[in-house]
Amino acid sequence: MGPGWAARYRATVIFSDILCALLAGGLAVVVRFGEVTPYVEPYALSSAALPLLWVVVVGLSRAYEPRFAGVGSEEFRRVARAGVMLTAAVAVVAYVTKIDVARGYVIIALPVMTLLTLLARYALRRNLHRKRTKLQCMRRVIAVGHQGSVADLVRLLQKERYHGMHIVGACLPDDRACAGSEGVGVPVLGGFSDVPLVVAQAQADTVAVLACPELDGSALRRLAWRLEKSRTDLVVAPALMEVAGPRTTIRPVAGMPLLHVEHPELAGGRRLVKNVFDRVVAGLGLLLVSPLFLLIAVAVRATSPGPAFFRQTRVGKDGRTFTIVKFRTMGVDAENRKVELASDRDGVLFKIRHDPRVTRVGAFLRRHSLDELPQLVNVVKGDMSLVGPRPPLPEEVARYGDDVRRRLLVRPGMTGLWQVSGRSDLSWEEAVRLDLRYMENWSLTLDLQIMWKTWSAVARGSGAY
Repeated sequence: MGPGWAARYRATVIFSDILCALLAGGLAVVVRFGEVTPYVEPYALSSAALPLLWVVVVGLSRAYEPRFAGVGSEEFRRVARAGVMLTAAVAVVAYVTKIDVARGYVIIALPVMTLLTLLARYALRRNLHRKRTKLQCMRRVIAVGHQGSVADLVRLLQKERYHGMHIVGACLPDDRACAGSEGVGVPVLGGFSDVPLVVAQAQADTVAVLACPELDGSALRRLAWRLEKSRTDLVVAPALMEVAGPRTTIRPVAGMPLLHVEHPELAGGRRLVKNVFDRVVAGLGLLLVSPLFLLIAVAVRATSPGPAFFRQTRVGKDGRTFTIVKFRTMGVDAENRKVELASDRDGVLFKIRHDPRVTRVGAFLRRHSLDELPQLVNVVKGDMSLVGPRPPLPEEVARYGDDVRRRLLVRPGMTGLWQVSGRSDLSWEEAVRLDLRYMENWSLTLDLQIMWKTWSAVARGSGAY
């Protein structure tokens, strides 16, 4: 049985969709016809019936499924697909039946309804995320696996609460179940054989099984049978991590569900589209923010001696070096003083909270990432992308291992998953994990999502120093 909040959230979403359809239908009648006349009455009745039709179409598109609530872009894709399906169906029916339909009404009602629904879903999701930061509207999860993998999952979900999964207990291998919770982060409530009892004891509604040899296909099947009675959800993490849904498909072969993983697309047509998109948007951005460039340059020069811009060598795609351009945020002797502060570095990165080399104006620019605006020039030149891994220094690249060097297969970005997930508050290992996740699962849709979230991260100014 799913948690009560999920049913309430679904009811709220349905009510929101109904309201959006009513607003879109009413707006279409007013804009297209202006007043209700005998000719307009059928359209007014259609607008009244539109909410029911919309809910049915969205339901057929499976956009009300609880697994999409609050996480990922699949919910929005399904709503958009429902809007396209309904528009196409109306066009086909009108053509086949020879019904004379006012095209202006259809062109206004259906796209506006879809857009309003997407905006309403986004608002509801933001509200859900705010509640989840307070541990409300969460699924109570029992994690099943080995100590290390359970601890990693606990640490990740405690940091990213918007996923809505609160691990309330763990089940370790039977021979380790009595070892205590040290190093796990949550109470160890039993072994693999105790999972159904632990679920009842902890009042959990979800069991998350992590990859381990003890829980093979037969064991998982028996566990699923035992969880059927309580209607407890069962989710299974594959051994291959950090691979997003679009790259994975399940293909049944001889009765076995095989997980097929596509290779990441690092070249080809989609990359060409990304490059063109980056340069066009960066060029337009330079035109829009050019007056701001002048104000920032004057502020930097007026508050500390030295040039307004700072140039530094960074490593780009395939290990090629380029010169990055930023507004200067430190004193002119910053590089000389770096040796004195080297003991405070975090792993490969050199990041210091309350860096004494940063000027007062520089601190403000860094907090809101205004110092990085000149990198739009690097994007136009093709050295960087709008979204991508963080551009590293040559001395950082010299310390890369083979896994980390994979970041150099794509162009670095002005923003990325590291920017919207904590910026300088991230550890070196976490920053690498996010960069690799991005390049493994790149898509233009993901780029747009990261760019949208960047505005919020920059406005908050958290994690920037």
